[in-house]
Parts: sequence; structure tokens; C-alpha cells
Amino acid sequence: MARYLARRILFIIPVALLVCFIIFMIIHLVPGDPARILLGEEATPEAVRALRQQLGLDQPLLVQFFIWLWQAVHGNLGQSIQLQQPVLQALWQRVPVTLELGLAALLFSLVLAVPLGIYSATHRNSFLDWLVNISSLIGTAIPVFVLGLLLIFFFAVGLRFVPPGGYVPFSDDPLGNLRDLIMPMITLGAGSVAVNMRQIKAGMVEVLSQDYIRTARAKGLAERRVYYLHALRNALIPVLTIVGIQIGSILAGAVVVETIFLWPGIGQLAVTSIMSKDYPVVQGVVLLSALSYMAANLLVDISYVVLDPRIRLEK
Repeated sequence: MARYLARRILFIIPVALLVCFIIFMIIHLVPGDPARILLGEEATPEAVRALRQQLGLDQPLLVQFFIWLWQAVHGNLGQSIQLQQPVLQALWQRVPVTLELGLAALLFSLVLAVPLGIYSATHRNSFLDWLVNISSLIGTAIPVFVLGLLLIFFFAVGLRFVPPGGYVPFSDDPLGNLRDLIMPMITLGAGSVAVNMRQIKAGMVEVLSQDYIRTARAKGLAERRVYYLHALRNALIPVLTIVGIQIGSILAGAVVVETIFLWPGIGQLAVTSIMSKDYPVVQGVVLLSALSYMAANLLVDISYVVLDPRIRLEK
């Protein structure tokens, strides 16, 4: 296990650097000058040139990247051009907001997907199985931004059950925080519900045909115990792979959801930073996203061994 973890961690470093390098080059190809955006269209060329020199934007791209990399190795992701604060501080302020939304969406997905997937697998061709399959197809097909706008239209504008957007910290107003969380959580987690449910159903159908399930039933175990104790544990192994991808892609989904519902998290920070050509913040968000994605997949690989001791990571 120790050797496996060491290899995976060593593999994470070059992959994260390669992703950051590619994004660094791409973001610099986007038209626009951050110095001009910061100073405004009325700024003189001399003022823009002086600010570019102050920000280091007059250096060649490779020089700029290696300067950023050297600072990142020493724990400094640079200074935000637009926010005028350290990038680490800007990220640290917004990570809890995105983390709350992402974990709530993941929990919402699993709470619905696990029982629905089990029921659909154990009651195949029933009316509820048909209804669940249709719902999963709809949930997979509807884009996130369309679902978010539909929820705002029906529940915020039409029924006025919840506000259309905004964010209140849990420490300031717990009920207000949960109220503001409902629609973003459903929007971000709806697609995951459909994917996880179909994966759980497929896994349960396969596992329930195995010999050890027939043995458990022959020993007189209750069906609920057979489903949740014997079958579900092995059926969840393929689901973990999907969940790992979903955890790692929380930032990607949060970009759209946080923009729609005005959540001040990493996703909204990424959008505003791209629009303002705030290179250091974009690099920081990309690095955080890459590390979280690879860390989530590493945790999923380790959890395989916990669920099924027959799996050995060395192989």
C-alpha cells in the first residue's frame, strides 16, 4: 500500500504541472489585455505599458510560466490582478462554499440513487422500474444550465418557495443557508442521480445472479439483508469509479451552477477571472481542480480494497 501511494503521488505532480502548463498557454491566447481591462479603455498606452511591466506580463510566456511555477513550489500562487489579494487567500475564502455545494449534491445523488437502483434491480419490468428508467434518461439529457433556469422559473418566480439565488453562510443563518442550497444542490446532483442509479441497478442485477447470493438465500437470510449486506457491497465497486469522477468534477459543474445561482464559490471566481484575464487566479483554480480530481481518484482506488479484500493495488 505504501509503495502504491508513493507511486501515485509522484504521478500526480507531473500531471498537475502539465495541466497547468497547457491552461497557461491557452489562457494567454484569449484576446484581451489584463492591464487594459484593469485600467479601463481611457488609460494611456504609457500607463498600460507600465502596469504590464509591473505585473510581469511583458516577459516571454515561458519565463512567466516558470516564474509562476517557482513561486507555486514555495507555496505562493501569486497575486490576483483583479482582486488585489493573494490567490491562495482568494481560493481559501471560496473553497468552503463550493465544497458545501459539491458534497450536498453528491449526498443528494447517493441518497436517491442507492435505494432507487436497488428497487429497480429487484423489481425489474415493474411500473416503478419503468418510471425510474424514464426519469434517469430525462435527468441525464437535461443540461445543467437548463435545469437550473427551470427550477428558478417554477420554484422561485412562480411558486416563490425559495429565493432565485444568493448565498448566506451557515454560521450566520442555518435555515437561510439550507434554503439557498436546495436548488443549486438539485441542479448539480440531478445528472449524478441518473448515472449512479443506472450503475447501481446494473451492478445489482449482475451480483444477484451470483452463487453466493443463492447460498445466502438458501441459509434463510431475509431479502433486505441479502440486498444491503451481501449484494450492495460488491455492486458498489463500479459505482465508486463514477463517484470518484463526480467528486473530481465538482469544480467543473460548480462553474455553471454557481454562476446561475450567484454562489460566491470557486466556480464563480473562475468565470470572473477568465473574463478579466486574471491569469494567476485562473492558474490557481486549474491547479486546485487538477489536484482534487486526482486525489479523489486515489481515494477511490484505496476504497476498492476496503470493499473487496480480494483486490490488491500492487497488481
